[in-house]
Amino acid sequence: MGGRRRIGWAAAVLAALAATPAGAAVRDACGPVSQVPVTAVMTAFEPESVVLRALVTDPQPCTIKGVAFVRGRIEGRAVVVFQSGVSMVNAAMTTQLALDHFNITRIVMSGVGGGADPELAIGDVVVPQRWAQYLESGFGRATEGGGFALPPFHHGEPLPSFGMIFPNPVLVGTDGGPPQAKFWFEVDPGLLDVARKVAASANLTACAPGGACLDHTPRVVVGGGGVSGPVFVDNAAFRSFAHTAFAARVLDMETAAVAHVAYANGKPFIGFRSLSDLAGGDVHANQIHAFLSLAARNSAAFLQVFLRALPAD
Repeated sequence: MGGRRRIGWAAAVLAALAATPAGAAVRDACGPVSQVPVTAVMTAFEPESVVLRALVTDPQPCTIKGVAFVRGRIEGRAVVVFQSGVSMVNAAMTTQLALDHFNITRIVMSGVGGGADPELAIGDVVVPQRWAQYLESGFGRATEGGGFALPPFHHGEPLPSFGMIFPNPVLVGTDGGPPQAKFWFEVDPGLLDVARKVAASANLTACAPGGACLDHTPRVVVGGGGVSGPVFVDNAAFRSFAHTAFAARVLDMETAAVAHVAYANGKPFIGFRSLSDLAGGDVHANQIHAFLSLAARNSAAFLQVFLRALPAD
């Protein structure tokens, strides 16, 4: 009987779809582009997103091309909250999708990352002043002397390399002119100034919901570099390279792609990352499983005070 009910239900669904006007079944649930100005609040994946969604008042969920968006307010600020998806291509695609469907005035990225700066610790919130796609690169040909040659078609002056890996700027087009080679994407200076003013105001936690506690008090650090690439880094040597070569304080897999899209669209952007691990610099083993939730909560806690301090739209 249960099998027949399932077959009957499936037949009814197929019949309903057949009777639906062409295109209606895939119509965007969010409706037409809203004229209400909103701040885009992004995160990469579910453990981070669940913390942000809990902050939204008067939530209005909708879906576009499989991406879940929640419109509402955080700290009185009109927002649209959504996940970028993990890694660079997902982040770029989802950012552009949001810009095409909402009246976004600024973009804020919140989430977790790996610490590159040895002066920082798990739970700290990092607010870099610029972001780079440091694994946009060429792999060099081995030379007779045991080194590697810079690959052809490299844009601009050579950047510091890690063995055969030669980071390469990306060509970025905007409405204002021809494509330009860019390595760094600067954070909006006005948004960075707000972050500096409220850096000491966030109520950060030192204990994860599961009970694991840090032996230090987390803090918010503003400035320096952040780097992103399609790799989860858990390697002490590469972590050290990223910090030395680019003054990177944090490594992640999405934020520079979001910064790239924001730049191409002329939208103010800033990103926060709380350290869930030390990207290979941990003494014994990577700590992300123990402190992912703590880091996500700390980044969200700073997001709250940051949004509260923004000027009115």
